[in-house]
Amino acid sequence: MQYRRALLGGATYFFTVNLADRGSRVLTEHINDLRDAVRAVRLAHPFEIVAWVVLSEHMHAVWSLPPGDSDYSMRWNQIKGGFSRHIPTGERVSKSRIDKGERGIWQRRFWEHLIRDDEDLSRHVDYVHYNPVKHGHVARAGDWPFSSFHRFVERGWLQADWGCVGTPDGDFGERC
Repeated sequence: MQYRRALLGGATYFFTVNLADRGSRVLTEHINDLRDAVRAVRLAHPFEIVAWVVLSEHMHAVWSLPPGDSDYSMRWNQIKGGFSRHIPTGERVSKSRIDKGERGIWQRRFWEHLIRDDEDLSRHVDYVHYNPVKHGHVARAGDWPFSSFHRFVERGWLQADWGCVGTPDGDFGERC
């Protein structure tokens, strides 16, 4: 079976990228290594980060690629590889990965979605920023440090209390 991806040069895409071990915390424990890997890839192969959130074992991103460029797979491959080269070994590695000379850090594939219009973009950016709240890591989006949410607040695009979870009766009280 051949996996088909949407490829449109200069488009905007939403991504979900997971670690192989969904119980791992390696992404947040080594956030600076991830940032360095992303920075290096952006220097060599530019793209715009529209939104991004990094959780312990997965991340979501929205990128816009340059006109005529649709090679997000190469960028993800380089980000994953750059990150992997800088973190200690010790993860569980399957025989098939050993046979291919791979480490066992990342799931091999990732999810991509071609953004279709402004409403679709807005929904996916909100999803990115709300994800730490959805997973129960924080009560409000602004409490999660590894998110482009803070850049959106600085620019006045979102309020600092956006994405706040209140109590079941709707009383936000001290939590928000």
